[in-house]
Amino acid sequence: MDLTEQIKQLEADLQELGSLLEKAERKRVQDLLKQEQKKVEKELAAKRQQKEQQARKEADPSAATKAAYTVKITSYAWDQSDKFVKIYLALKDVHKISADNVEVKFTERSFSVLVKDLDGKNHEMTVLNLLYPINEQDSYKKIKTDMVLVMCKKQSTKKWDCLTAVEKQSKEKEKPSFDENADPGEGLMNVLKKIYAEGDDEMKRTINKAWTESQEKKLRGEEMMDY
Repeated sequence: MDLTEQIKQLEADLQELGSLLEKAERKRVQDLLKQEQKKVEKELAAKRQQKEQQARKEADPSAATKAAYTVKITSYAWDQSDKFVKIYLALKDVHKISADNVEVKFTERSFSVLVKDLDGKNHEMTVLNLLYPINEQDSYKKIKTDMVLVMCKKQSTKKWDCLTAVEKQSKEKEKPSFDENADPGEGLMNVLKKIYAEGDDEMKRTINKAWTESQEKKLRGEEMMDY
């Protein structure tokens, strides 16, 4: 299997991992998928670098000694309009290199960026599990002064509250759930039961003590009212 095919297979693996991660609900499963995702991303970056070096060597044998290494782009900002989600990547002097060195690939739920040979390095970023599908044919890049702008064309005009489905899932799990019709006292009791069941011996002693003191105060209050 040549490098091009290996890269295609790794990209497909990443896509499928992203799809599985989006559907996973248990944290342990999510963590395992994320670990595997990072391994595949690392392998994919290495294969892309290897292919780049191979192409350089074929084009100019003397360039083999000047091969660039790849770094991940971890900092970005994003914004949106009715039609597009816009991702801003700050890369100093990116406007000074050939536009052909800036590769952006889109799928319906992801995009990847590879900026080649900028300041002696390749710069790479992959975003999977976009919150909503995009139109890959109408998505594109713009190169501005010290910046790459990735324009993801929305399939529908709905507003995105975050960039990826994984971020949305994480935010939703952080939000406490409330039943407006539930008895507040019953809700508190359920919380205390959960803490008691999962707590250590010291925590259980503390809860038992607090409960006993609470009942004693309640009893004393009822006795006072009888007089």
